[in-house]
Amino acid sequence: MRFPTDLKLVVAAAIVALVGCTTKPPPATEAPPAGPPPGAGETGPVTESNIIPGSAEDLRVNVGDTVHFEYDRYQLRDEDRNVLQRQAGWLQKYPQVRVTVEGHCDERGTREYNLALGARRANAVKEYLVSLGVSSGRVDTISYGKERPVCTQSSEDCWAQNRRGVTTVTSGAASS
Repeated sequence: MRFPTDLKLVVAAAIVALVGCTTKPPPATEAPPAGPPPGAGETGPVTESNIIPGSAEDLRVNVGDTVHFEYDRYQLRDEDRNVLQRQAGWLQKYPQVRVTVEGHCDERGTREYNLALGARRANAVKEYLVSLGVSSGRVDTISYGKERPVCTQSSEDCWAQNRRGVTTVTSGAASS
């Protein structure tokens, strides 16, 4: 049986393409390029000493932006009240800053239930900040329920990380 030359070329090209797709490139032997590590700015890696006061990063690193909740609860724990007291002091120091408190849940429960629980968690954080003197007009809330986990394993340690309230700066923060 004889095959036309065109068919032979097509088959040969297909074989070459398949072989080319399955070969791995040789491991890199070059040293990484010189310079600052990834994520480092012109002033070097982020440290507490070069964070801009009044920035979102200042809130996150130096004050704390996250509190955690017990399973199926929205009451604040004592250690979380301490974080929120620091947040309130920071917000009073930077009165131009507006924030949004995000309510999050773990994966257990229905989407609707967790959206409602996340809203109660966000509101508990907001109410506490307001009770400490922060204007309610500077604090918005949103619930993400179980839609934005920070950990995706199905374990108690992971679920505990996802049951949280996160204060995010939305406007008025200092920038670099």
